[in-house]
Amino acid sequence: MDLQQLRYVVAVAASSSFTRAAEKCFVTQSALSHQIAALEREIGQRLFVRTSRSVALSEAGAAFLPHARAAVEAADQAVEEAAAASGTIVGSLRLGVIPTVTAMDVPGTLRAYRLAHPSSRVEMTVGNSDAMIAAVRSGDLDIALLGLREGVVPEGVASRILETESLQAVVATDHPFAAEGSVALKDLAGETFADFPVGTAGRAQSDGAFRAVGVERDVAFEADSAELILDLVASGLAVTLLAPGVVRRSAARVAVVDVQGGPARSEHLAWHATDPRSAARAFLGVVTTRDQRPPE
Repeated sequence: MDLQQLRYVVAVAASSSFTRAAEKCFVTQSALSHQIAALEREIGQRLFVRTSRSVALSEAGAAFLPHARAAVEAADQAVEEAAAASGTIVGSLRLGVIPTVTAMDVPGTLRAYRLAHPSSRVEMTVGNSDAMIAAVRSGDLDIALLGLREGVVPEGVASRILETESLQAVVATDHPFAAEGSVALKDLAGETFADFPVGTAGRAQSDGAFRAVGVERDVAFEADSAELILDLVASGLAVTLLAPGVVRRSAARVAVVDVQGGPARSEHLAWHATDPRSAARAFLGVVTTRDQRPPE
């Protein structure tokens, strides 16, 4: 049994295909199949159930996979840590960001990271905060940029707050509230809202605030995209609550109004609580360096 065979097992399990796994591993399908067959003979168990149309883990394969994955990850981390000891960061930095991030210049920070560590690959995904917290805990993400209701601390990860902003009411330019300096949450009770999907951290910020003052609201439009929410508002179909930075970077023609006693959102930088990879530690170092720059 060797490490490359374990990599092939992990790749096939992830893709449910020998063909796609071979492409990912940059080998021919016949070579990959031969190595997995050799491993199966060595351990005396079939790891995959093969049909003409599909590939699935056998019962033995399902038991074998977590250990194979752990061995591959441990080997990769050993290489990364050895390189880091000499000042070189290798391997991938896996970054997750919320779509409404404003507290960090993500492209600028990633560019600074790549300039400092050119041997490291950067992978970025966009998602919701709750899912990304779980991904950091499990090791599927190295770093996450989160947006949570003020006072909420992401559990099971290390983190620090980058910025806290009070949410503002966002309305169409011809809405009666557009000329107001501020409104109370109760003033918004009769409005139709656009917001993020129920159950997400982005939605919880507003839901919690209205619940705290005993006000029910009508959320008729749900969307994962802040841009779509703002387009709905600009069209006069709804109002919403968003962080000022999100509205400022949008091209939507809308008006913003301060909300008395409204919710606030904190953006957090999160990483693995006990064992961050060398790429994660290097990224945190870049962030710290950029935070300490004098303002331009």
